[in-house]
Amino acid sequence: MKRFIEGQDRSQVALLPECLDDYIAEDNPIRVVDAFVEGLDLAAMGFEGVTPASTGRPSYAPAVLLKIYIYGYLNRIQSSRRLERECQRNVELMWLTGRLAPDFKTIADFRHDNGKGVRNVFRRFVSICRQLKLLSQGVVAVDGSKFKAVNNRDRNFTPHKLAKRMQQIDESIARYMDALDTADRTQPADFEAKTTRLQDKLVKLRKQMQRLREVETELRQQPDEQLSLTDPDARSMATSGRGTGIVGYNVQLAADTKHHLIVAHDVINEGHDRGCLWSMAQRAREAVGKDKLQVIADRGYFKGPEILTCEQAGIKTFVPKPMTSNAKAEGRFSKADFIYIARDDEYQCPAGQRLRRHHSSVENGLRIDTYYTSVCPQCPLKSQCTTGQERRVRRWEHEAVLDAMQARLDRKPNAMKVRRRTIEHVFGTLKHWMGSTHFLMKTLEHVPTEMSLHALAYNLKRVMSVVGIAKTMKAMKLAGA
Repeated sequence: MKRFIEGQDRSQVALLPECLDDYIAEDNPIRVVDAFVEGLDLAAMGFEGVTPASTGRPSYAPAVLLKIYIYGYLNRIQSSRRLERECQRNVELMWLTGRLAPDFKTIADFRHDNGKGVRNVFRRFVSICRQLKLLSQGVVAVDGSKFKAVNNRDRNFTPHKLAKRMQQIDESIARYMDALDTADRTQPADFEAKTTRLQDKLVKLRKQMQRLREVETELRQQPDEQLSLTDPDARSMATSGRGTGIVGYNVQLAADTKHHLIVAHDVINEGHDRGCLWSMAQRAREAVGKDKLQVIADRGYFKGPEILTCEQAGIKTFVPKPMTSNAKAEGRFSKADFIYIARDDEYQCPAGQRLRRHHSSVENGLRIDTYYTSVCPQCPLKSQCTTGQERRVRRWEHEAVLDAMQARLDRKPNAMKVRRRTIEHVFGTLKHWMGSTHFLMKTLEHVPTEMSLHALAYNLKRVMSVVGIAKTMKAMKLAGA
């Protein structure tokens, strides 16, 4: 007698076929996906093909294709070819699409052609999160992280990389030419075969050199002296590892500090974050729906005009100032040791002397005032202060805004810990879901669409985890009513 659980006979005919709905439990997340998409006005959101053509072959409804993509990104299936296979064998997708199985080209074209609609769907879900009171705190953390593009590092060129590669080919050509001379002098037994092999290698190397010269011509025409052959908008960017980098994009995220929900995102191809604070703060404020917002960011976002714009718009920023001076490290007084006296428009140095404003200059469009005093040469603390004739302190005309922000940071010493535990959790989760490939789409026109799908899937899963499936379903039905 067998002691194993046995399955049904594959050839057994079921006289009463099972209902597909019986396979999907009431608390299955795909019911949330179905209710969410069914409640959307896809035409108003900018999707193409919402109204079917009166002639020709019938097309797939945009709602069906959107459900396929949301399900795919929820389950770490981003490839259109893999989604095609899943539609044919995955019971959940069969339930979601009504047993429809579009081919991969139809699936891929939908994502390619409906970037505006997909981004609006992400914004719509953020508004549902707002209705659920999940974004009521009014505090967001902002950060950027590098994500790989489909462009291989070997197909990205900078002047330095190109010169190094051409030098390597020149050295290889010289080495093979020396080998040919040696073979010609010594006449080994396999002389003919060896000579043919070396000449074939030389031909290939010369073709590579010719191609690199063509790349050099194209590279000179690039404004930022960088050329990517697979994805023209992808750029080589340094990462946190010493001497490392990737070819990809800089993804900007703003996340709610309470529930770690993504409220806004952007994709740029610059390797730094200095010019992104105001744009991300503005997007976050629109998403959260609050006039007053607190934004926490790291030192990479510190830029006076950006902080000033946020302050004038009623957005309170928390950005630590980067330490760009070596004075402290070399044992001398830093600018923080000089006290600004606003009443007199003067600085007081550690020795108690006053530094008056002597002149102003304009640097990069900013007015900078310079303060110093003539008593520095006689000061007993001069060796601890400066190596020049006198210590000069420079002040931006709107530096009072930066001083006020530093005072806020002093009153909130755990702000950077809040930022780190919020945004790094989000980025870590997204990169884990994406795997080693990260983005599958190309160019700045389409990569944000893929980022919206990732952010939407993350938020969906996060909300279902925080409030539960039943409450999320109820919110979807109310939102679509």
